[in-house]
Amino acid sequence: MLIRRIEDCETFTAGDGTSLKELLHPDKEALAIRYSLAHATLPPQAASRPHRLATSEVYYILSGEGLMHIDEEENSVRGGDVVYIPPGATQWIKNTGNADLTFLCIVDPAWRITDEEVLQ
Repeated sequence: MLIRRIEDCETFTAGDGTSLKELLHPDKEALAIRYSLAHATLPPQAASRPHRLATSEVYYILSGEGLMHIDEEENSVRGGDVVYIPPGATQWIKNTGNADLTFLCIVDPAWRITDEEVLQ
């Protein structure tokens, strides 16, 4: 049984500028999964850098509120929302609230640096 406690995960800054804690990645442990799972945080009024992944990604918004941008579309998001980001789409998210915006990032197949292009 694997139980990962978020407080035991190292925080690092991702290429898009979000603070991440990697929860699960099949390249780092013997896991029978294709995807990676990370917990992201953006402070109030901060935004991630526009970027693209060669893989699909899903954001599950845990708390806070923001504005999600995918290619030419933008839409408000808040806790409880799920966002699908297709492969190759330019994406970024802005925290529009007064509290941290927290969300899970599910990348399938698992995130790899060679699959990401940060645009700014």
